[in-house]
Amino acid sequence: MILLVVVVAGGIWAVAAFHLRGEDLSAFDRPTGERFGQHSLPGPEIQAVVASFGNVKAAMQGVPWRQRNAVLRKYLDGIFADRQLDASFTPVDAGGVPAEWVLAPGADGTRRTLYIHGGAFVVGSPRSHRTLTSQFSALTGGAVLAIDYRLMPEHPRRAGIDDCRKAYAWMLGHGPQGAQAASAVFVAGDSAGGNLTLSLIAWVRDQGYRAPDAAVALSPLTDATMASPSMRSNVKSDAMLGPLFGFMARVPNALLLWFGWMQTRITPRDPVISPLRGDLSRLPPLLLQASEIEMLLDDSRRYVNRAVAAGSPVKLQTWNHMVHVWQIFNPELSEAREALAEIGKFLNAAAPRMGAADKAATPSRSQGVELDA
Repeated sequence: MILLVVVVAGGIWAVAAFHLRGEDLSAFDRPTGERFGQHSLPGPEIQAVVASFGNVKAAMQGVPWRQRNAVLRKYLDGIFADRQLDASFTPVDAGGVPAEWVLAPGADGTRRTLYIHGGAFVVGSPRSHRTLTSQFSALTGGAVLAIDYRLMPEHPRRAGIDDCRKAYAWMLGHGPQGAQAASAVFVAGDSAGGNLTLSLIAWVRDQGYRAPDAAVALSPLTDATMASPSMRSNVKSDAMLGPLFGFMARVPNALLLWFGWMQTRITPRDPVISPLRGDLSRLPPLLLQASEIEMLLDDSRRYVNRAVAAGSPVKLQTWNHMVHVWQIFNPELSEAREALAEIGKFLNAAAPRMGAADKAATPSRSQGVELDA
Protein backbone atom coordinates (compact mmCIF):
# COMPACT_ATOMS: atom_id res chain seq x y z
CA MET A 1 0.00 0.00 0.00
CA ILE A 2 2.81 2.40 0.90
CA LEU A 3 4.52 1.61 -2.38
CA LEU A 4 1.28 2.34 -4.30
CA VAL A 5 0.91 5.70 -2.56
CA VAL A 6 4.51 6.59 -3.39
CA VAL A 7 4.03 5.62 -7.04
CA VAL A 8 0.81 7.63 -7.35
CA ALA A 9 2.33 10.67 -5.63
CA GLY A 10 5.39 10.41 -7.83
CA GLY A 11 3.22 10.23 -10.93
CA ILE A 12 1.23 13.31 -9.89
CA TRP A 13 4.45 15.24 -9.26
CA ALA A 14 6.06 14.11 -12.52
CA VAL A 15 3.09 15.15 -14.69
CA ALA A 16 2.89 18.50 -12.91
CA ALA A 17 6.62 19.13 -13.23
CA PHE A 18 7.10 18.12 -16.85
CA HIS A 19 3.70 18.73 -18.47
CA LEU A 20 1.72 21.30 -16.49
CA ARG A 21 4.18 23.72 -14.87
CA GLY A 22 6.14 25.21 -17.76
CA GLU A 23 9.52 26.90 -17.65
CA ASP A 24 10.92 28.75 -14.64
CA LEU A 25 10.30 32.49 -15.14
CA SER A 26 11.93 33.76 -11.95
CA ALA A 27 14.41 35.75 -14.06
CA PHE A 28 11.56 38.19 -14.74
CA ASP A 29 10.81 38.95 -11.07
CA ARG A 30 12.82 42.18 -10.89
CA PRO A 31 10.92 45.33 -9.90
CA THR A 32 9.85 47.56 -12.76
CA GLY A 33 7.57 50.46 -13.64
CA GLU A 34 6.23 53.63 -12.03
CA ARG A 35 5.29 53.60 -8.35
CA PHE A 36 2.47 55.65 -6.83
CA GLY A 37 0.92 56.03 -3.39
CA GLN A 38 4.10 55.41 -1.42
CA HIS A 39 2.61 56.45 1.91
CA SER A 40 3.86 54.87 5.12
CA LEU A 41 0.38 53.78 6.16
CA PRO A 42 -2.95 53.19 4.36
CA GLY A 43 -5.27 56.18 4.58
CA PRO A 44 -8.87 56.31 5.85
CA GLU A 45 -10.33 55.94 2.35
CA ILE A 46 -8.79 52.53 1.72
CA GLN A 47 -9.49 51.49 5.30
CA ALA A 48 -13.19 52.15 4.67
CA VAL A 49 -13.09 50.05 1.49
CA VAL A 50 -11.44 47.16 3.32
CA ALA A 51 -14.01 47.42 6.12
CA SER A 52 -16.80 47.13 3.53
CA PHE A 53 -15.58 43.64 2.60
CA GLY A 54 -17.26 42.49 5.80
CA ASN A 55 -20.60 43.03 4.04
CA VAL A 56 -19.69 40.36 1.49
CA LYS A 57 -18.85 37.89 4.25
CA ALA A 58 -22.14 38.64 5.98
CA ALA A 59 -24.10 38.18 2.75
CA MET A 60 -22.55 34.73 2.23
CA GLN A 61 -23.05 33.58 5.81
CA GLY A 62 -24.95 30.29 5.91
CA VAL A 63 -25.40 30.08 2.13
CA PRO A 64 -25.17 26.45 0.90
CA TRP A 65 -22.11 25.78 -1.26
CA ARG A 66 -24.15 25.05 -4.39
CA GLN A 67 -25.89 28.41 -4.16
CA ARG A 68 -22.84 30.54 -3.41
CA ASN A 69 -22.11 31.61 -7.00
CA ALA A 70 -25.70 32.70 -7.62
CA VAL A 71 -25.88 34.64 -4.35
CA LEU A 72 -22.48 36.28 -4.90
CA ARG A 73 -23.36 37.24 -8.47
CA LYS A 74 -26.54 38.94 -7.29
CA TYR A 75 -24.70 40.68 -4.46
CA LEU A 76 -21.96 42.04 -6.74
CA ASP A 77 -24.49 43.31 -9.27
CA GLY A 78 -26.11 45.33 -6.48
CA ILE A 79 -23.03 46.86 -4.83
CA PHE A 80 -23.10 50.03 -6.93
CA ALA A 81 -26.77 49.86 -7.93
CA ASP A 82 -27.60 53.11 -6.10
CA ARG A 83 -24.85 55.09 -7.83
CA GLN A 84 -25.90 57.90 -10.12
CA LEU A 85 -23.55 57.33 -13.05
CA ASP A 86 -23.21 59.91 -15.81
CA ALA A 87 -23.63 57.44 -18.67
CA SER A 88 -26.27 55.48 -20.54
CA PHE A 89 -26.39 51.67 -20.62
CA THR A 90 -27.99 49.99 -23.63
CA PRO A 91 -28.25 46.20 -24.11
CA VAL A 92 -26.87 44.84 -27.38
CA ASP A 93 -26.16 41.51 -29.07
CA ALA A 94 -22.46 41.70 -29.92
CA GLY A 95 -22.21 39.03 -32.60
CA GLY A 96 -23.94 36.46 -30.40
CA VAL A 97 -22.46 37.70 -27.12
CA PRO A 98 -24.77 39.57 -24.72
CA ALA A 99 -23.36 42.98 -23.86
CA GLU A 100 -24.21 46.61 -23.22
CA TRP A 101 -23.06 49.84 -24.77
CA VAL A 102 -21.89 52.34 -22.18
CA LEU A 103 -21.94 55.95 -23.35
CA ALA A 104 -20.80 58.97 -21.37
CA PRO A 105 -22.22 62.34 -22.53
CA GLY A 106 -20.77 63.33 -25.89
CA ALA A 107 -19.19 59.94 -26.52
CA ASP A 108 -17.97 59.31 -30.07
CA GLY A 109 -19.40 55.96 -31.18
CA THR A 110 -16.48 55.31 -33.52
CA ARG A 111 -14.02 55.29 -30.59
CA ARG A 112 -14.63 51.93 -28.96
CA THR A 113 -13.38 50.04 -25.94
CA LEU A 114 -14.09 46.36 -25.37
CA TYR A 115 -14.31 45.96 -21.58
CA ILE A 116 -13.96 42.49 -20.04
CA HIS A 117 -15.04 42.31 -16.40
CA GLY A 118 -13.30 40.37 -13.66
CA GLY A 119 -14.67 37.92 -11.12
CA ALA A 120 -12.45 34.82 -11.07
CA PHE A 121 -14.22 33.56 -14.23
CA VAL A 122 -17.28 32.60 -12.12
CA VAL A 123 -18.91 35.90 -11.08
CA GLY A 124 -19.23 39.47 -12.33
CA SER A 125 -21.15 41.11 -15.15
CA PRO A 126 -21.38 44.39 -17.05
CA ARG A 127 -23.70 45.65 -14.30
CA SER A 128 -21.22 44.95 -11.49
CA HIS A 129 -18.51 46.94 -13.27
CA ARG A 130 -20.41 50.04 -14.35
CA THR A 131 -18.33 52.34 -12.14
CA LEU A 132 -15.39 51.33 -14.32
CA THR A 133 -17.01 51.13 -17.75
CA SER A 134 -18.66 54.54 -17.36
CA GLN A 135 -15.23 55.97 -16.50
CA PHE A 136 -13.59 54.33 -19.51
CA SER A 137 -16.22 55.94 -21.74
CA ALA A 138 -15.58 59.35 -20.21
CA LEU A 139 -11.79 58.98 -20.29
CA THR A 140 -11.62 57.89 -23.93
CA GLY A 141 -14.47 60.09 -25.15
CA GLY A 142 -15.90 56.98 -26.80
CA ALA A 143 -18.25 54.03 -26.43
CA VAL A 144 -17.56 51.02 -24.22
CA LEU A 145 -18.80 47.57 -25.14
CA ALA A 146 -19.07 45.71 -21.82
CA ILE A 147 -19.60 42.03 -22.53
CA ASP A 148 -21.42 39.42 -20.47
CA TYR A 149 -19.20 36.49 -21.41
CA ARG A 150 -20.08 32.95 -20.33
CA LEU A 151 -18.91 31.99 -16.86
CA MET A 152 -17.76 28.81 -15.18
CA PRO A 153 -18.86 26.36 -13.91
CA GLU A 154 -21.98 26.42 -16.09
CA HIS A 155 -19.76 26.81 -19.15
CA PRO A 156 -16.22 25.62 -19.95
CA ARG A 157 -13.34 28.05 -19.63
CA ARG A 158 -12.95 28.23 -23.43
CA ALA A 159 -16.49 29.57 -23.78
CA GLY A 160 -15.53 32.88 -22.17
CA ILE A 161 -12.42 33.07 -24.34
CA ASP A 162 -14.49 32.51 -27.47
CA ASP A 163 -16.99 35.19 -26.42
CA CYS A 164 -14.21 37.77 -26.09
CA ARG A 165 -12.95 36.95 -29.56
CA LYS A 166 -16.40 37.13 -31.15
CA ALA A 167 -17.21 40.42 -29.45
CA TYR A 168 -13.92 42.03 -30.51
CA ALA A 169 -14.34 41.02 -34.15
CA TRP A 170 -17.93 42.31 -34.08
CA MET A 171 -16.97 45.61 -32.43
CA LEU A 172 -14.49 46.46 -35.17
CA GLY A 173 -17.38 46.99 -37.57
CA HIS A 174 -20.28 47.85 -35.26
CA GLY A 175 -20.91 50.75 -32.91
CA PRO A 176 -23.82 52.14 -30.89
CA GLN A 177 -25.33 53.55 -34.11
CA GLY A 178 -25.07 50.27 -36.01
CA ALA A 179 -22.66 48.99 -38.66
CA GLN A 180 -19.79 51.48 -38.83
CA ALA A 181 -16.01 51.23 -38.89
CA ALA A 182 -14.10 52.16 -35.76
CA SER A 183 -11.76 55.15 -35.71
CA ALA A 184 -10.02 53.98 -32.53
CA VAL A 185 -10.09 50.63 -30.72
CA PHE A 186 -9.10 49.76 -27.16
CA VAL A 187 -9.36 46.64 -25.00
CA ALA A 188 -9.42 46.65 -21.20
CA GLY A 189 -10.20 44.28 -18.37
CA ASP A 190 -9.59 43.63 -14.69
CA SER A 191 -8.41 40.53 -12.82
CA ALA A 192 -9.87 37.56 -14.71
CA GLY A 193 -10.93 40.07 -17.36
CA GLY A 194 -7.32 41.26 -17.49
CA ASN A 195 -6.28 37.68 -18.20
CA LEU A 196 -8.83 37.51 -21.02
CA THR A 197 -7.62 40.89 -22.33
CA LEU A 198 -4.01 39.70 -22.59
CA SER A 199 -5.05 36.41 -24.16
CA LEU A 200 -7.25 38.28 -26.65
CA ILE A 201 -4.64 40.77 -27.88
CA ALA A 202 -2.21 37.94 -28.63
CA TRP A 203 -4.94 36.11 -30.56
CA VAL A 204 -5.83 39.29 -32.50
CA ARG A 205 -2.18 39.64 -33.53
CA ASP A 206 -1.90 36.01 -34.61
CA GLN A 207 -5.17 36.07 -36.56
CA GLY A 208 -4.30 39.25 -38.43
CA TYR A 209 -7.26 41.31 -37.19
CA ARG A 210 -6.91 45.04 -36.73
CA ALA A 211 -4.88 45.45 -33.56
CA PRO A 212 -6.22 47.64 -30.77
CA ASP A 213 -4.59 51.06 -30.56
CA ALA A 214 -3.84 50.26 -26.91
CA ALA A 215 -4.91 47.93 -24.12
CA VAL A 216 -5.18 48.08 -20.32
CA ALA A 217 -5.12 45.25 -17.77
CA LEU A 218 -5.93 45.96 -14.12
CA SER A 219 -4.41 43.48 -11.63
CA PRO A 220 -4.49 40.71 -14.23
CA LEU A 221 -3.95 37.01 -13.69
CA THR A 222 -1.24 36.26 -16.23
CA ASP A 223 -0.06 32.81 -15.17
CA ALA A 224 -2.48 29.94 -14.49
CA THR A 225 0.40 27.88 -13.10
CA MET A 226 0.29 30.24 -10.09
CA ALA A 227 4.08 30.30 -9.94
CA SER A 228 4.72 34.00 -9.22
CA PRO A 229 6.18 34.64 -5.73
CA SER A 230 3.52 37.13 -4.57
CA MET A 231 0.85 34.43 -4.88
CA ARG A 232 2.23 33.23 -1.55
CA SER A 233 4.17 36.15 -0.09
CA ASN A 234 1.23 38.61 -0.30
CA VAL A 235 -1.52 36.36 1.07
CA LYS A 236 -1.70 38.17 4.41
CA SER A 237 -1.53 41.68 2.94
CA ASP A 238 -4.18 41.10 0.24
CA ALA A 239 -7.45 42.04 1.94
CA MET A 240 -9.60 40.86 -0.97
CA LEU A 241 -7.95 37.80 -2.50
CA GLY A 242 -6.15 36.61 0.62
CA PRO A 243 -9.27 35.45 2.50
CA LEU A 244 -10.68 33.85 -0.67
CA PHE A 245 -7.62 32.16 -2.14
CA GLY A 246 -5.03 32.19 0.63
CA PHE A 247 -5.56 28.48 1.24
CA MET A 248 -3.73 27.85 -2.04
CA ALA A 249 -0.47 28.89 -0.40
CA ARG A 250 -0.75 25.81 1.81
CA VAL A 251 -1.49 23.41 -1.06
CA PRO A 252 1.41 21.78 -2.92
CA ASN A 253 1.84 23.39 -6.33
CA ALA A 254 1.58 20.01 -8.09
CA LEU A 255 -1.95 19.54 -6.71
CA LEU A 256 -2.96 23.07 -7.71
CA LEU A 257 -1.77 22.40 -11.26
CA TRP A 258 -3.74 19.18 -11.43
CA PHE A 259 -6.87 20.88 -10.09
CA GLY A 260 -6.55 23.71 -12.62
CA TRP A 261 -6.08 21.23 -15.43
CA MET A 262 -9.16 19.24 -14.45
CA GLN A 263 -11.25 22.38 -13.92
CA THR A 264 -10.49 24.04 -17.27
CA ARG A 265 -9.45 21.05 -19.41
CA ILE A 266 -6.58 23.27 -20.57
CA THR A 267 -2.95 22.75 -19.61
CA PRO A 268 -2.12 25.53 -17.09
CA ARG A 269 0.99 26.58 -19.06
CA ASP A 270 -1.03 27.02 -22.28
CA PRO A 271 -0.77 30.70 -23.33
CA VAL A 272 -4.50 30.82 -23.98
CA ILE A 273 -5.01 30.90 -20.19
CA SER A 274 -1.43 31.85 -19.18
CA PRO A 275 -0.64 34.77 -21.51
CA LEU A 276 2.65 35.31 -19.65
CA ARG A 277 3.92 32.07 -21.19
CA GLY A 278 3.13 32.91 -24.80
CA ASP A 279 4.73 35.03 -27.51
CA LEU A 280 4.84 38.58 -26.13
CA SER A 281 6.38 40.25 -29.16
CA ARG A 282 4.54 42.66 -31.48
CA LEU A 283 1.92 43.60 -28.89
CA PRO A 284 0.07 46.94 -29.01
CA PRO A 285 0.86 49.64 -26.43
CA LEU A 286 -0.19 48.09 -23.14
CA LEU A 287 -0.57 49.40 -19.59
CA LEU A 288 -0.80 47.16 -16.52
CA GLN A 289 -1.72 48.47 -13.07
CA ALA A 290 -1.39 46.46 -9.85
CA SER A 291 -1.22 46.87 -6.09
CA GLU A 292 2.09 46.23 -4.38
CA ILE A 293 0.38 44.24 -1.61
CA GLU A 294 -1.87 41.99 -3.71
CA MET A 295 -1.31 38.35 -4.57
CA LEU A 296 -1.21 39.02 -8.31
CA LEU A 297 1.51 41.69 -8.18
CA ASP A 298 4.24 39.46 -9.60
CA ASP A 299 1.94 38.20 -12.36
CA SER A 300 2.07 41.77 -13.69
CA ARG A 301 5.79 42.23 -13.04
CA ARG A 302 6.74 39.05 -14.85
CA TYR A 303 4.46 39.82 -17.78
CA VAL A 304 5.79 43.35 -18.24
CA ASN A 305 9.45 42.36 -17.91
CA ARG A 306 9.04 39.51 -20.36
CA ALA A 307 7.05 41.62 -22.85
CA VAL A 308 9.63 44.43 -22.75
CA ALA A 309 12.38 41.87 -23.32
CA ALA A 310 10.43 40.75 -26.40
CA GLY A 311 10.36 44.33 -27.72
CA SER A 312 6.74 45.23 -26.95
CA PRO A 313 5.69 48.69 -25.65
CA VAL A 314 4.36 47.51 -22.29
CA LYS A 315 4.49 49.43 -19.00
CA LEU A 316 3.58 48.78 -15.36
CA GLN A 317 2.24 51.16 -12.73
CA THR A 318 1.90 50.08 -9.09
CA TRP A 319 0.25 51.59 -6.01
CA ASN A 320 0.96 50.74 -2.40
CA HIS A 321 -1.69 49.78 0.19
CA MET A 322 -4.37 49.26 -2.45
CA VAL A 323 -6.81 46.36 -2.71
CA HIS A 324 -7.17 44.18 -5.78
CA VAL A 325 -8.76 46.25 -8.61
CA TRP A 326 -9.11 49.33 -6.41
CA GLN A 327 -9.99 51.39 -9.51
CA ILE A 328 -13.56 50.13 -9.26
CA PHE A 329 -13.98 52.08 -6.01
CA ASN A 330 -14.28 55.46 -7.62
CA PRO A 331 -14.78 58.24 -6.81
CA GLU A 332 -14.41 57.39 -3.10
CA LEU A 333 -10.73 56.37 -3.42
CA SER A 334 -8.36 59.17 -4.42
CA GLU A 335 -5.92 56.48 -5.63
CA ALA A 336 -8.67 55.14 -7.91
CA ARG A 337 -9.12 58.58 -9.44
CA GLU A 338 -5.35 58.89 -9.86
CA ALA A 339 -5.07 55.47 -11.53
CA LEU A 340 -7.95 56.22 -13.89
CA ALA A 341 -6.38 59.54 -14.84
CA GLU A 342 -3.18 57.68 -15.76
CA ILE A 343 -5.25 55.28 -17.88
CA GLY A 344 -6.91 58.16 -19.66
CA LYS A 345 -3.55 59.79 -20.49
CA PHE A 346 -2.19 56.48 -21.74
CA LEU A 347 -5.13 55.65 -24.01
CA ASN A 348 -5.46 59.13 -25.46
CA ALA A 349 -1.74 59.29 -26.18
CA ALA A 350 -2.10 56.07 -28.17
CA ALA A 351 -5.13 57.30 -30.13
CA PRO A 352 -5.65 61.05 -29.76
CA ARG A 353 -9.17 62.34 -30.07
CA MET A 354 -10.01 64.15 -33.28
CA GLY A 355 -11.29 67.70 -33.23
CA ALA A 356 -14.19 68.90 -35.36
CA ALA A 357 -11.86 70.07 -38.14
CA ASP A 358 -10.10 66.69 -38.22
CA LYS A 359 -13.41 64.84 -38.44
CA ALA A 360 -14.57 67.01 -41.33
CA ALA A 361 -11.36 66.22 -43.22
CA THR A 362 -11.52 62.48 -42.59
CA PRO A 363 -12.75 60.54 -45.66
CA SER A 364 -15.85 58.40 -45.22
CA ARG A 365 -17.21 55.38 -47.06
CA SER A 366 -19.62 57.66 -48.88
CA GLN A 367 -16.57 59.41 -50.37
CA GLY A 368 -15.37 56.16 -51.86
CA VAL A 369 -12.51 55.52 -49.43
CA GLU A 370 -12.51 52.28 -47.43
CA LEU A 371 -11.84 52.72 -43.73
CA ASP A 372 -9.83 50.09 -41.88
CA ALA A 373 -12.23 47.71 -40.16
